Amino acid sequence: MEKATLGGGCFWCLEAVYDSVDGIDKVVSGYAGGDTPNPTYRAVCSGRTGHAEVVQITYDPEIISYRDLVEIFFTIHNPTTKDRQGADVGPQYRSIILYHDQEQKQVAELVIDALEEESVFSDPIVTELEPLDTFYEAEQKHQDYYQRNPGLPYCQAVIEPKLSKLRKKHAAKLQ
Repeated sequence: MEKATLGGGCFWCLEAVYDSVDGIDKVVSGYAGGDTPNPTYRAVCSGRTGHAEVVQITYDPEIISYRDLVEIFFTIHNPTTKDRQGADVGPQYRSIILYHDQEQKQVAELVIDALEEESVFSDPIVTELEPLDTFYEAEQKHQDYYQRNPGLPYCQAVIEPKLSKLRKKHAAKLQ
């Protein structure tokens, strides 16, 4: 098993998407990319910890590749808006790939370069690429949020469209 750590807006959205992908063993919502030790949700939401809301994905590279995970990532969020995903605004919602090794960094760079070359987005990609320092698991109430609350307005209005994009573009990679 290997790990990937990605942030692209609210971690509830990313968790729901990657929970649907074949080859994923576990998806944990959390915080990374900042300098405050042991951050809380409230502290991260203040925008002053430097951390982003992220998910840490444990996956089987025999079933799904890191490149596939990164391509899914760029399908389900807007990587061209700095510190923003829809109505979620602040540095905690930035687009960020926290790589675990140089190979992951190179794969992410290749995917970004290809997307830019193909002009997939009308604006430049602003996704940050940083080495993962420390991942902090979010509070229990943030884990499996969509699974526990699929009927809530946020889940219907924000997460469901991301799942729809996933099903449309990456159907062959779903469980």
